[in-house]
Amino acid sequence: MREPGVQTLVYSMSLESKIDVAMVLPLPVVPGSGEDAATFIDLSKHHTMFQELEALFDDVPTNGMWRGGPAPQAKKLIVHDVGAFIASYVPTPADFERLDERFRMPKVLFEAVPAYADYGFAVFQLKPGKQQIQPMAFTFPTRDSRLFFPTVHLHHGKWHDTAKFDHALYYQRAGHSTDDRDDVSVMQPTKSYEGTVDTGAKIQRRTIKGVSENADTWI
Repeated sequence: MREPGVQTLVYSMSLESKIDVAMVLPLPVVPGSGEDAATFIDLSKHHTMFQELEALFDDVPTNGMWRGGPAPQAKKLIVHDVGAFIASYVPTPADFERLDERFRMPKVLFEAVPAYADYGFAVFQLKPGKQQIQPMAFTFPTRDSRLFFPTVHLHHGKWHDTAKFDHALYYQRAGHSTDDRDDVSVMQPTKSYEGTVDTGAKIQRRTIKGVSENADTWI
């Protein structure tokens, strides 16, 4: 949590694909926040951010298993240039019709997860050509005091009730509070990564591994 009411989210992944790849991340924004609610952060200088965070925990044993459409003349949503990505923020599901033509999103996601009806969405599209994928980062006004992690899986336009998880969740809380749990490791970060990490606060890690319910994660 960057500050009360505002969450910073950084997402990273590994993939190999011969076709254009897009990533859509649902966000529990405060309803009515508008189409400039998400602020994108360029981490193109920090490709190894998560490898460096993982290295902080290398000596710490872990056993964690943690479980309508707009008007026809509506203007297109802004496309942001964020290092290796282009990105756009979609304030409501209905506004997907306003996405730039470079983005193509399957509608099955909204049918499968009714809770997304009043969510906003950060959409990323890899630029053409060979790219070293940088972490995707942005801030947004959150409706909940808990931290949100978009861990729902949707691949090739298909929904499944369960999914195979292999995620490491790194997080800090406003007020610097830490969790007293057996499945949480705590370390002191040394870099701020363009302000997405508070070097004065402990950073915590939980892991999710194995087949589990296909759902987002709240902490």
